[in-house]
Amino acid sequence: MTDEQPISRRAAREAAAPAPRRGSRSKPANSDGEAPEGGERRGLGAFFAKHPTGWLIGAIAVVFVLLGTGAVFAGVSVGSAQAVVPTATPTPEPPRDVPEGDLVASRLRTCSIAAQATDPRLMALSGYVVRVDTGEVLFDRAGTTPARTASVLKILTAAAALAALGPDFQITTSVYPGSQAGSLVLVGRGDATLSRLPAGQESVYKGAPKLSDLAAQVLANYTADAPITSLVLDATYWSAADKWDPAWKRSEQTQGYHSEVTALQVDGDRANPATQDSPRSTDPIGRAGQWFLEALRAADTEGELADEVTITTGAAVNTSSPLGEVRSQPIRTIIDYMLKVSDNTMAEMLARITSKQSALNGSAASLQQAIPSALFDKYALPQTGLTIKDGSGLSEFNAVPPAAVTQLLVAMNSGSYPELSVLRDGLPVAGQSGTLAGRFTGDNAVARGKVFAKTGWIDTSYSLAGLVQNADGTVFAFAFYAIGDGIQSNARAALDTLTAGVYNCGDNLSNN
Repeated sequence: MTDEQPISRRAAREAAAPAPRRGSRSKPANSDGEAPEGGERRGLGAFFAKHPTGWLIGAIAVVFVLLGTGAVFAGVSVGSAQAVVPTATPTPEPPRDVPEGDLVASRLRTCSIAAQATDPRLMALSGYVVRVDTGEVLFDRAGTTPARTASVLKILTAAAALAALGPDFQITTSVYPGSQAGSLVLVGRGDATLSRLPAGQESVYKGAPKLSDLAAQVLANYTADAPITSLVLDATYWSAADKWDPAWKRSEQTQGYHSEVTALQVDGDRANPATQDSPRSTDPIGRAGQWFLEALRAADTEGELADEVTITTGAAVNTSSPLGEVRSQPIRTIIDYMLKVSDNTMAEMLARITSKQSALNGSAASLQQAIPSALFDKYALPQTGLTIKDGSGLSEFNAVPPAAVTQLLVAMNSGSYPELSVLRDGLPVAGQSGTLAGRFTGDNAVARGKVFAKTGWIDTSYSLAGLVQNADGTVFAFAFYAIGDGIQSNARAALDTLTAGVYNCGDNLSNN
């Protein structure tokens, strides 16, 4: 073997060929690179003919160069090269609120009371139902819109009185010496339970203070030399002229549902102290004076009274040393009775006393401030949306959202406010007590003993609000108003059916 590379045949031929003569001229090549016929190829054609492998490799290289160049312009990476691709700057999205805590899926509730809620007997329904332990709103029909409450308003009146006065507050009735010799002044401060019945007999207000006790104290403490010749009646704790709302029907008075609202009266001004619904008079203050004078005469064993005793109205001047005083039962007892039988007179008295004890003047107009303020200060109940015209709910111009009533009921049920247990205990029980004793019959009897609620009725509204212990053990607060001109008493049964529907559905209650 030799270390030399072999000579190609082409190179051998070139080496053996004679050298061209000096000065000779070759024939020109065609334009396509081919040599003229019979002549040798020259130019690109000759090069390609002589170097076919080199041509192929070069062509492939050119193709790769071109492809690479095109790829750069197209923004595509070829081989291992990374192309620079122009991109648009993204517009940042605004931040989104993210709820705190774990996200919990809402239950799909399927039990509807829509049919009961659209019962034509209810006319226009406003209603709100809340689960007391979670605050979930399970039913809402205009529930945040203020509407007439009827006697459901007594729930607010009672709660405001408990907030402003406390459950142990007692209402005092006093007798003071008059400014003239031989005169007495009987001062009332809103205790309509003060009774003319003798010892051993009870009025509708069990344990009420007696005029006979007050008269005995006065005579025992009367030391003046002059006989008693004058009795002055003081009902100025609030204005005696502010005793009847123009929206109230006088039939409430004559049929025995309501007395005039005066700070001095006896037995709620009933003709029969032992009957809840007994006709009332047009002069409760004067009648109170007459009955007290009779009690004085019955107790007078020393001849302290003159044969003729005049009775007038006025105001006490000397109030430092009473000759006698009696006190009502604690308002916890009064509220219990007031709620169970829906006593309009006592509701009005509690409302006016709440105003006075809140440093207001005890007028009907002052209730718009007194009651919402007491509820807000103590129980954080919003004051907006509350229109308070009286304490009993008799005015059709009272307006309270059902949602506000349920909020108060939730607070009552929470146990955070011990005084509200008085309110809870005073609510009538379906089929068992108070104004609900004869209700929830037929199919609705399933909820007897499970609904604790205040009833309401005026000519244009029937209402029901309270707590329901459902069949599944959950507890709801609810408030239903059935409102409309010409609404009939059969709305009561429709409200019972609606509430029984809530009881049956329990926590499966749907707002649909």
